[in-house]
Amino acid sequence: MKSITKQKTFDEIKEQLDGLDKVFIVGCGTCATMTKTGGRDEVLGMKDSLQELGKVVTGWTVIPTACDEMTEVALRENSEAISSSNCILVMSCALGVHKISCYIDRPVIPALDTLFIGLEDEPGNFHEVCAQCGQCVLGQTAGICPLTACHKGLLNGPCGGTNKGKCEVDITKDCAWTLIHQRLEAQGRLDLMRKYQPPKNYQATPRPRTTKIA
Repeated sequence: MKSITKQKTFDEIKEQLDGLDKVFIVGCGTCATMTKTGGRDEVLGMKDSLQELGKVVTGWTVIPTACDEMTEVALRENSEAISSSNCILVMSCALGVHKISCYIDRPVIPALDTLFIGLEDEPGNFHEVCAQCGQCVLGQTAGICPLTACHKGLLNGPCGGTNKGKCEVDITKDCAWTLIHQRLEAQGRLDLMRKYQPPKNYQATPRPRTTKIA
């Protein structure tokens, strides 16, 4: 499972850095490196772009995993360069941005947008398999999540726009409910297609979500 990210437009990054002229850049050696959004090459590319913009880059680092406990150690090792900056530009998923903000007393600016948690089905190709919604229906849908596989997130079968097993929103993609139907049919469990799923209760897991393991 990887956090899938994409780089914000440089105009958006410039806007976030308005008035912040000394920047320390942090990348991530795990997910952002794999997706080529925040590894060493991307961090150095960002460094060059910011310097061309007239920003002073006080330093940079690529933390092995920006969202774990190594973050504090890596930041401490770069404390001098960080103290010379007036912000941290983070090229990692939102978890990394949050983690870094816990240890830094100055603005922490995200350079990436976090899209989803994904599985790699072939080299370089990731797809979303779970929305981490807290109300799993995979037992009724043959292991295919309708929230992530269906463009409309429908819980009770396909919409009226499905055509020959394809999605009306994106005709290059299979209709999620066609796939669910086919898999349930192969399992001899088509009766589950007739079972009503109540509307999703988005208040069932209040934000921010927490849990405690006893």
